[in-house]
Amino acid sequence: MARRVFNMQPIGRFYGASTSIRRPREITCFSYDDEHQFHLGEPSLRYYYPPSLPADLNRGFDTFQKLDDAADEHLDALLETIIAHEKETGKKCETDIITWRGMMTKILTAPFDTMNGWEMNATNFQGTIFIEENNAYKNQQKQIQHNQRMPPGMASQELMAYWGYKFETLSLLNQTWDSTPRSEIESREDLVVNNNAQYCSIVRTGIGSTRLVIGGEVDAVWDSKPDRKEDPINWVELKTSAEIRNDRDMVKYERKLLKFWAQSFLLGVPKIIVGFRDQQGIVHRLEELDTASLPGKVKKFGKGTWDGNICINFAAEFLDWLKSTICEEGTWRIRKPEKSSVIEVFKTEETGTGDILSSSFSTWRSSS
Repeated sequence: MARRVFNMQPIGRFYGASTSIRRPREITCFSYDDEHQFHLGEPSLRYYYPPSLPADLNRGFDTFQKLDDAADEHLDALLETIIAHEKETGKKCETDIITWRGMMTKILTAPFDTMNGWEMNATNFQGTIFIEENNAYKNQQKQIQHNQRMPPGMASQELMAYWGYKFETLSLLNQTWDSTPRSEIESREDLVVNNNAQYCSIVRTGIGSTRLVIGGEVDAVWDSKPDRKEDPINWVELKTSAEIRNDRDMVKYERKLLKFWAQSFLLGVPKIIVGFRDQQGIVHRLEELDTASLPGKVKKFGKGTWDGNICINFAAEFLDWLKSTICEEGTWRIRKPEKSSVIEVFKTEETGTGDILSSSFSTWRSSS
């Protein structure tokens, strides 16, 4: 089958009231521990408690236990959790698309993020499209970024990435704050930063006529998870950003907000907490953002760099197009070149599902 192309221009055709959205609801979850070993359930669930300010995000950089994500993990952890969920409920997880939140973030923000490129692999199995990141492309982009020279006086890419994880460590507790000894709360700045551990929420949601099951990491819960599965969870997303000193900084920050909003919106995270830091990596103030009202605020008070409704309407139309394109077996590439407003879809293998589906998932689905 020939290459098919979806053109995002003219962007104006996605303008107007946003299409219907199904509120994301957690159906199951899994965790990675400090060694990045997979566990069903929520052993890595963390609780938010504000850090004491000013907070130095440089401390402990030399002992950072950094996750090595060069290897291709495909959708394995997500699919293992879905198998367990299907066994427990006795029902097949019926949906149009199963993917990681990172892939949906790239799709949702595409109309306003024309500079960056991305590549994904996809396959259609039993009527569901499974989408993963193209790991080779991701590693290549990381290498390019790693080799970039930072302007004089600016921290390295590695250090700036560490700042984000340090801020999380300073803002999290292993138990609810009322069960946590004061000494533990106050000694968080001495903890070794380790980004191997993750809590991943798997939600059922929908954009337009497309039903989605998405898995993604959640930083923390504000209070605790409700007893009833259908009740919304007060998740918190933690971010850092440079202090805004001028109009140029404001535009940069607003572009960051597009990603913050998309990530949180997709998993149903109601609150984003931003630690504003200076050039030296010291956080002096925190700001709480309400995910749902972010697009309106950017439109009303900002520089108008993005529009949430356009993102949602575009995603609805693009996903419909994708379903009509990837409708037979084989493996496919979904690609948005850098500085481009088109998304290309083409076949890379005529048959099979490539390495996208784990053998345990294919076996389970075929036998059940």
